[in-house]
Amino acid sequence: MDTLTELNKKGFVDEKIDPTLDLFAEIEKLKKEKNAIILAHYYQEPDIQDIADYIGDSLGLSQEAAKTEADVIVFAGVHFMAETAKILSPDKKVLLPDFKAGCSLADSCPPHLFRKFKEKYPDHVVITYVNCTAELKALSDIVCTSTNAVQIVESLPKDTKIIFGPDKNLGAWVAKKTGRDLVLWNGACMVHEIFSREKITKLKERHPDAKFIAHPECEEAVLKMADYIGSTTGLLKYTMNSDANEFIVATESGIIHQMEKENPGKTFIPAPPNNSCACNDCPYMKRNTLEKLYLCMKNELPEVTVPADIILKARKPIERMLQISASLGL
Repeated sequence: MDTLTELNKKGFVDEKIDPTLDLFAEIEKLKKEKNAIILAHYYQEPDIQDIADYIGDSLGLSQEAAKTEADVIVFAGVHFMAETAKILSPDKKVLLPDFKAGCSLADSCPPHLFRKFKEKYPDHVVITYVNCTAELKALSDIVCTSTNAVQIVESLPKDTKIIFGPDKNLGAWVAKKTGRDLVLWNGACMVHEIFSREKITKLKERHPDAKFIAHPECEEAVLKMADYIGSTTGLLKYTMNSDANEFIVATESGIIHQMEKENPGKTFIPAPPNNSCACNDCPYMKRNTLEKLYLCMKNELPEVTVPADIILKARKPIERMLQISASLGL
């Protein structure tokens, strides 16, 4: 097996796998042997979603990480999600199939710069979107997800001054929904910023009966066109409850796997981006593969750790989010 130094360079265990091995069966075996649970985000590849014990968005995954009795949490997602699991369950071993599965949004908000930004507004409450580093969460008063961002803001008195980061698009949408004047950090998700309004308009013309649904991380020009705006879970539920048979989906295309499973007979069309490859996959989410998941569980590497002092500081705003969400039935 690779040395830890080599592992850190590659981000994952690089080991030959017998091509005749039934990875689904082997992963199930490892889950029982190690008392492990696999948590997967909706943006993971279909094979990983199908083997996971729980599939969800950031809020649901945080809730599962907080309550699990497993000894090992295998997080099929990106780095900040695994960090959140470690913060909520510090006594558990948390594994990530590919250590380099990062996040462009998290990268857009370096903690040392955000700290200086925060110092300009000393009388403001800091709400950070969960798509950020553990260090940024430690600088926050409350964490939120796209599922509960509006409700989190509305739970505070109307005269509360608020900094919202790191996603400017989600923050602008929340400000519009709540009527609050939020101070926004200028960050964004590369996947949700590439959708082409022009191409979506043409696609809607070709599919006039299709509902256009979008994640609030998209730019305002795209959101203005949407029939429904919501988190990944919100988008999924909308397709299940809608009478429409066609949907144009403006978020990472991994969610379409669950939409198709829950809605047999309905058609889902990924919203077109403005790039030439016509893909709206998150390159970080897609770093995880079934093979890496198997090797990660077999070798219990790469392991995600968070310094004890950061865990202590970051846990409070996450727990506050979970408490508010629980009180609202989210």
